[in-house]
Parts: sequence; C-alpha cells; structure tokens
Amino acid sequence: MKTINHLFAILAFVGLAVKTLAQEPAQTGQVLDKIVAKVDNNILLESDIQKSYLEALSQAQQGVEAPSRCDVFESLLINKLMVAKAEIDSIFVTDAEVMLQVDSRFSAVMQQFGGDEDVLVQVYGKTADQLKAEIEDVIREQLIVTRMRGRITEGVTVSPAEVRSFFNSIPQDSLPLFTSEATVGQIVKKPTINPALRDQMVNQLLQFKKDILDGKADFADLARRYSQDPGSAAQGGDLGFFRRGELAPQYESTALGLRQGEISDPVETQFGFHMIQLLENRGTSYNTRHILLIPAPTEDDILKAERYLDSLKTEIENGKIDFAKAAKEYSDDRTTSDNGGFFVDPATNSNRLSLRTLEDPVLYFTIDTMQVGDMTKPMRFEDPREGTKVRILFYKARYPAHRANLEDDYEKLKAATLRRKEDELLEKWFLTAKEDVFIDIDPSYDRCNALQGK
Repeated sequence: MKTINHLFAILAFVGLAVKTLAQEPAQTGQVLDKIVAKVDNNILLESDIQKSYLEALSQAQQGVEAPSRCDVFESLLINKLMVAKAEIDSIFVTDAEVMLQVDSRFSAVMQQFGGDEDVLVQVYGKTADQLKAEIEDVIREQLIVTRMRGRITEGVTVSPAEVRSFFNSIPQDSLPLFTSEATVGQIVKKPTINPALRDQMVNQLLQFKKDILDGKADFADLARRYSQDPGSAAQGGDLGFFRRGELAPQYESTALGLRQGEISDPVETQFGFHMIQLLENRGTSYNTRHILLIPAPTEDDILKAERYLDSLKTEIENGKIDFAKAAKEYSDDRTTSDNGGFFVDPATNSNRLSLRTLEDPVLYFTIDTMQVGDMTKPMRFEDPREGTKVRILFYKARYPAHRANLEDDYEKLKAATLRRKEDELLEKWFLTAKEDVFIDIDPSYDRCNALQGK
C-alpha cells in the first residue's frame, strides 16, 4: 500500500504522460534510449520513464512527496499490462476517438505558437506530423488504460463516512499543502450561422446523397474529399463503434432511426451538418460513417454573438440574473454549463483548481491578469472542433495555499479515497492478470520490485 503522500502524488500524476508530449520542448542533451520492459508486444522505453518522471517532479504540489522513479516505472508498467490485457479481453478504442483528442491536444499546442509550424519545429525539434504521431500513440494507450480501469472498477463508490475515515487516518504532519487555487467560470456563445450558408451546406449534402443513390459517387470517397471531421475523413467517414449516449443526441437519434446501409438526410449538431450512414447496429453499440460540413461564421455572425454576451454581462452585473443561472440557461458549452459555467478539475471533480489545470494558454494568461470578482468583455476564441466562439470569463474566487482539510478539500479527499479503494480492487486484479501475459523487466529496474505483492 502506498503512503498517504504517495496517494496524493499519484492522483496528481494521472494523465501526465499525455500532457508531457504536448508540453515538453526539445532537450539540448540526448539520452541513449533502450527498452526497459516488455509486456507481451508492448514496450516501455527509458525515455518514457524519464519524461514522465520529470513531469511528475514539476507537477508535485508543495508538501507532497513526488513519485520516485520506481513509482513512475511501476505506474507505466501497469499501463502496459492493462493494454496487453485489453487486447486479450477485446477492449479497444476507435481511431475516431483517438484522433478527436489528438486534434484537440495538437490545436492547443499550435495556439502557443500562433499556428506557426516553423516555430514548433524550433522549440520541439519535431514537425507537426511527428508530434501528432507521438501524441496519438500516448493518447491511444491512455484511452485504453482508462477504459480498462473503468471496466475493472465499475460501480466502485465511496461514502462521506469513508472520506472522513480516510482523512482522519492521515497524520497531521503528513497532510499535503495545496497550492493556491481559483474558481473560474465561462459563458460561451456559438455564433448563429446565417440562413444562406446553412441552406448551402444542407443542399450540398443532399446532392451528395443523390449522387450516391444514383451510383455516381461513393460515400467513402466523398468523405475523404469533403468531410471536415479530421478524425474520420481519412477512414472514409467511418467512426467505428460507439455505445449509446456517447455521440451527440441529434446524431445518435438519426443514426439509430436508420436501417442498416441507409443514408440520412442532413442533420445538424453542435459540430456542424452531417450526412450519416448506419453500418451496423449491435443493440448497445452501433457503427456509422458520416460526412461532416462545418459552417464558418461570418464577421457579422460573430459580432452578433459578442453583442448578445455583452447584454447578458450587463444583466449579470446589474443583479438581474446570477452568473451560474445564466450559464446553465444560455451557455453553449455543455461541459461547463451544467456546472453553472465553472471549470472542473477532471482529477477531483472540484471547481477549485490550480491555474495550471487550465490548459488553454490564452485562458491561463487572461485569468492571471484579472482580480477576483472581475468579468471580462466578450472574447473570441477558437474551439478545435467547432471553430470560432465567443465567451465571457468570471473570476469568482481565489483560495490561498493551505493544508488539506475536509471543509475546503472534500472533493480532492473524496477522489483520493476513491482512488485508494479502486487501487485495492486493482491489486486483486493484478494477481491474476499478470499471469496471463509475458513480462520481461530489464535488470536495471529489478531494484523497483515492480508488481511484487500485486
């Protein structure tokens, strides 16, 4: 069992492997790389450990012991074990799922350099294609690990009594010191596309459908040529299998209303206009392909969105409506609107988060210049999937650095309690899982005794 401090450190470590590739610039020195572990056909490199270890050190919170190299090695080895077992158990992720996250991650990286690939090459020592390929590999593994872990720990919950018991078990001198945090909200408006452009998109998709039905065109070829979905266009629009509830409601209801092989009329979602073909329906999951056309708003469309938010901001400032209520009713960003517009730390489900949790550099630097209680004027920003949008930001509160306590840090403590409970379940799973795969560890890491006692 890990120490209390290690529980918090490893909680902060979750997902850092993905961030590393998107943030680490080219190093001046070069370390001779080698394979340090193999789990079936999955290899772990010395460079993987070095990157993750340095990232863990940089992310460690004050008062919390950072993971050791052996901790990092074991965590990454367990990831490889989960990937190997996922292959055996037929648990997989689709290319579309991976590319969706790759495009989002890569767009955030490019924003830091103003979209200039030459600057990217200078900083990272890699071309855009090389960096995307590396990000893709890491994200694919992380999605598989997340899905595998979810399958193993499905249904695990913790009660308030368990959270209190966990907190009370921590010696006072071992309570972690959390850095300063902030609560930040947003209200987002997606520009309404002018009717003429909407009609143009719909008519284009209707012509595609007619050409396919008349035998003049092939769905996959049209998707490769015209679809603006970067995650599926290269695959002829094929999204792969998704479970019910995972795709946009309008998309799913249209797809599931089709017979196998049937092609839909154009349907609009928050991503744009789709023409959908149902490839296979397996009851709880289904496979479709689509052609996506994304209408770009005009300058007038964007100005209308800015004026709308400016009026809403005035109503909030005059006390006519509460910010959280306005976000729930009017924001076009569903990931934050259900939480009253406030950003949530995905690791703890808390709306108290360190500014470094805000991965968008523009958002980070904007908040850094604001005072508590400030609300910005409408600001334009680029959504990697949906194009230009407008938002207002609200800096609700700031919390000074402090020792962990139940009142201020309940959600973090709940997450750590749940993590410990899940780890106990995973330890039992490892006992049998490691017998199903071939594991070879380089002698240089024998000292870590990885997976021993698991």
